[in-house]
Amino acid sequence: QVQLVESGGGLVQAGGSLRLSCAASGRAFSTYGMGWFRQAPGKERQFVAAISWSDGSTYYADSVKGRCTISRDYAKNAVYLQMNSLKPEDTAVYYCAAHSRLRILNKPEEYGYWGQGTQVTVSS
Repeated sequence: QVQLVESGGGLVQAGGSLRLSCAASGRAFSTYGMGWFRQAPGKERQFVAAISWSDGSTYYADSVKGRCTISRDYAKNAVYLQMNSLKPEDTAVYYCAAHSRLRILNKPEEYGYWGQGTQVTVSS
């Protein structure tokens, strides 16, 4: 079992940056693959970024590639999402998620553990 708590969301102007954090608790966090998703009002939950537990490899949605960086700190049981050059269309609730599979996953239904989400609002 893994419990996830996100933080770091807020209101930022277009072009600005935010760093989201996800604190994880529970056993064997180091063997869980991690991901970030987002959901805007009236839209489906959308993949943003993922990082594997085995070799630290990462994968990004095209919409955020080059602007976002996912990282994890095993000592702190944490995962981060650094977001730069934010755009109004990045406005959404951002969720941290975890799974116990070996490979990187990018579909919400493949993740078994979710945080409560943190709101990111980008003003134009």
